[in-house]
Amino acid sequence: MDHLVSPSLLAADFGNLGKDIKMVNNSAADWLHLDIMDGVFVPNISFGFPVLEFVRKLSEKPLDVHLMIIDPDRYLSRFRDAGASILTVQYEACNHLQRTVTEIKELGMKAGVALNPHTPVTHLKNTLPYIDMVLIMTVNPGFGGQKFIAESYNKILEMRDMIDTGGYETLIEVDGGIDTGNAAKLIKSGVNVLVAGNSVFSSANPSDTILRLKNLT
Repeated sequence: MDHLVSPSLLAADFGNLGKDIKMVNNSAADWLHLDIMDGVFVPNISFGFPVLEFVRKLSEKPLDVHLMIIDPDRYLSRFRDAGASILTVQYEACNHLQRTVTEIKELGMKAGVALNPHTPVTHLKNTLPYIDMVLIMTVNPGFGGQKFIAESYNKILEMRDMIDTGGYETLIEVDGGIDTGNAAKLIKSGVNVLVAGNSVFSSANPSDTILRLKNLT
């Protein structure tokens, strides 16, 4: 499978959100990534259902929604109704992870599980058969524009080995400090989906940056 690119809306211009969504629509991007933060699980607050519903009306790309919130089970159906196509929960926020990912899939969405930098990939060994995508956070979650954690490469390689050994079709997504300088190595390490925020929306030509990320091999 060719790798996918999912620009992160967290880095977009919220004073002109429609323009940035239109840019993504017309670009080579595959998905549109949205980070939902509650100010409790992570030290930041982003946006909620009204913004997500607004984005769904404008976006022609599937919405790749990452929940950085406590007790996500309370809101799974609401995120489906608001337009999420892929819904990712944090491993660290779920007491009954297998039940959570099963419910996400029963609601008709793809189920993802995110791992913070300190969380070993082996924690997903028994849940991996139920997961459509693993999001490996390559920065500590909460804020955009952080520096990529280099140790993430080893974590990605370990996750890729677990997936391949088990014969699963689980995708590996990465988020945090992703740009055209490290994306090629990430793809070679086994990454399927690149999330890029600042490197896209802060560039002189965001659409061209997305295309460059998409064309990397």
